[in-house]
Amino acid sequence: MQPMTTQTTYPHDETISTESLVNGEELLRMGDIGRTELINGVIKYYMPTGHPHGFYEVLLATVMWTFVRAQKLGRVLSGEVGIYIRRNPDTVRAADVAFISHERLAKAKPQGFLDVAPELVVEVMSPDDTWSDVSDKLEDYFSIDIQQVWVVDPRRERIHIYRSLTDITILTMDDTLDGGETLPGFSLPVAEILGE
Repeated sequence: MQPMTTQTTYPHDETISTESLVNGEELLRMGDIGRTELINGVIKYYMPTGHPHGFYEVLLATVMWTFVRAQKLGRVLSGEVGIYIRRNPDTVRAADVAFISHERLAKAKPQGFLDVAPELVVEVMSPDDTWSDVSDKLEDYFSIDIQQVWVVDPRRERIHIYRSLTDITILTMDDTLDGGETLPGFSLPVAEILGE
């Protein structure tokens, strides 16, 4: 078997180009190559997150999973779950937390990256994340029929609720996060998330 060539982008560095782009299936077969996303066939590497990021991710996934399981609504996924955005060349985004209903999950392939859009994605900002990077992810997410994206900004103690690129609500420590039409009945005070 001939070795596969890739085009790789390292943060804060130049792009290293070789002969071919990578598709989602090839990326999956590579196994654990570190924290990555696939953007138009190009592997983009990220630094591992710090422990505060992991804390917020687990907290939100646990609270959401408890609610979703009790209501029998679907699944909550976490751990940088891969979601196909585009094919040929492939873009696979890595979500911190996602909710997908039973209805949508039934249409997904049983293995590999998620090839059906979840209803809700949660992104926790790390200190090195830029709003430019977040905006790019938001554009990708809304291009595939994701209904809501929650962007958790621990440094500014805010949660940005995106229902589209232009329909945004910003929650502060005095507010309550709710699931809206995506997770009706779900609610959690922002202070219980960011006040830990």
